[in-house]
Amino acid sequence: MSFGYSVAVLGATGMVGRTMLQVLEERRFPVSRLVALASEKSVGQTIEFNHRTYRVAAPSAESFKHVDIALFSAGASTSKIWAAVAAEQGAVVIDNSSAFRMDEGVPLVVPEVNAEKIFINGRAASIIANPNCSTIQMVVVLKPLHDRYKIKRVVVSTYQSVTGKGKQGLEALEREIAGEKFETYTHFQPIAFNVVPQVDVFTENGYTKEEMKLVNETKKILGDESIMVSPTTVRVPVYGGHSESVNLEFEREFNIEEVKKLLASSEGVVLKDNPAEQLYPTPIECYGRDEVFVGRVRRDLSQPKSLNLWIVADNLRKGAATNAVQIAEKLVGTLKPKAQLD
Repeated sequence: MSFGYSVAVLGATGMVGRTMLQVLEERRFPVSRLVALASEKSVGQTIEFNHRTYRVAAPSAESFKHVDIALFSAGASTSKIWAAVAAEQGAVVIDNSSAFRMDEGVPLVVPEVNAEKIFINGRAASIIANPNCSTIQMVVVLKPLHDRYKIKRVVVSTYQSVTGKGKQGLEALEREIAGEKFETYTHFQPIAFNVVPQVDVFTENGYTKEEMKLVNETKKILGDESIMVSPTTVRVPVYGGHSESVNLEFEREFNIEEVKKLLASSEGVVLKDNPAEQLYPTPIECYGRDEVFVGRVRRDLSQPKSLNLWIVADNLRKGAATNAVQIAEKLVGTLKPKAQLD
């Protein structure tokens, strides 16, 4: 390859990390060199990328010496240790954890919504945060509606896949379905054949950390602190794909057909909405896709200037890996590979 970037993936053996590699390959991202990194327990494992085999190593300062772009998906504590190290070595870090999302100087980016935030004073930010999975899919749909009608209030209930907790979350469901009993459950309660109204731990205000991410990240991404967000996050026994029931209250009146046309023409959004034929998005059909799907578009019967929506997306792809790679794609042509500088 005559042109390409040196790319590191930290957390390369996890569900999101492996999906990042898959998405990089599928979208033909210009990778001239790959550095696969993970925790000590994964060191020595091998991964496949672009028909080559790579051995996984533990992160070190040397790991990032010649790296242009570093995709992180190894948890907040790991990101807090290694993001600054990678940035000091000159890499642009795209971090999928919660470590930096609400830091004032760190852009929180969904490319369809606020790609311009990737750059600060004409240069790529050294650390760019990937939002929470449930926030990403929601704001992709909210952005065009907010621009047209100005959102006052969002009431959202999520139905989140077990893969939101990675391999551990998926294995827990499979083991419970097989009949295993546990003293401490991965999803706080039994998840097989159940619905658990808790994603992450509770905070002092009675909301979970996951719910507060929806509140705070939505405001930051849309650039509007006045938007009120009332969230409830729920874990469901679904293998892949997050779903959301969303109620929006606008400042301006809307026409329902205009709303549908607006959504159908919005970047990254697929409108699937025909109740007469039972057409609406479900996680099964959205699995493996990069778009955000929306349906059940209807006026709220109880409140003026209000709208109900059903939003579904693959949480491992658009909710994590694909969004990170899309951010990296915005750097192509603006970031000069170190190999060309040497």
